[in-house]
Amino acid sequence: MELRIFTEPQQGASYDDLLRVARTAEDAGYDAFFRSDHYLKMGDGDGLPGPTDAWITLAGLARDTSRIRLGTLMTAATFRHPGPLAISVAQVDQMSGGRVEFGFGAGWFEREHEAYGIPFPAVGERFDRYAEQLEVITGLWAADGPYSFEGEHYRIVDSPALPKPVQSPVPVLIGGVGAKRTPALAARFATEFNLPFQDYDTANRQFDRVAAHCADIGRDPAGLTRSVALVLCVGRDDAEVAKRAAKIGRDVDELRANGLAGTPAEVVERLSQWRERTGVSRVYLQTLDLADLDHVELVAAEVAPKLA
Repeated sequence: MELRIFTEPQQGASYDDLLRVARTAEDAGYDAFFRSDHYLKMGDGDGLPGPTDAWITLAGLARDTSRIRLGTLMTAATFRHPGPLAISVAQVDQMSGGRVEFGFGAGWFEREHEAYGIPFPAVGERFDRYAEQLEVITGLWAADGPYSFEGEHYRIVDSPALPKPVQSPVPVLIGGVGAKRTPALAARFATEFNLPFQDYDTANRQFDRVAAHCADIGRDPAGLTRSVALVLCVGRDDAEVAKRAAKIGRDVDELRANGLAGTPAEVVERLSQWRERTGVSRVYLQTLDLADLDHVELVAAEVAPKLA
């Protein structure tokens, strides 16, 4: 089972904060460092020093790290046009030597769109645009020569379809609990399907839907990685677990029920259950206290080796 660090910098983090976590994760042996793509904090806290852009952050990390893979959970389709986004992701993949993974979603947080003047279409149109963006972005990367596309929302005319990413294809992550269109798009475009903060039964239902859509188009569902994102709160003893839970404003019992909370041995058992009950092979550890580098190192030393 692969363990990846997943951060939420809209809650309050500078680039230097993220770099410290990414380098700590790289040195500790994690497979990847991911970040959210949001421009506004959620819930309590001041969010200072303010938001950082996901792809500018990853461009910096592409040069300031050397091994760890880099990606988003999830880049919001509402934030960007597909052509320029394809250029940005391809460039960061080049800058990193082929270490980018492209998590891509339709966008959902209306308040941040209002705060920064970003149009926020109704849910049906939003998903239509998202589907077309997937078509355009992957089409631009794959095209051998000029690329054109005619959709309801986007029109591409004789694009040179450059630059190209190092990887072919770039890994694409799609996720969420939508019962119809999300599984169908994942079957068509994704290399990985991710479910954030769900229980076993919900995860299995959605994984089954994705597998059914894979079968419908003649794709082997075994080729699609299954992953989940879960909040992390690990301590050497109950006192340390409680201290870390309090730091992120969460209840220990709730974290034990819905996330990955407890001693290293308890978390190893929980992750083993996820693997056995759902077929998950990759877990994104939502790490909310970005100043607590010991937390990152503890999990790498005491949890990860027991899942190998």
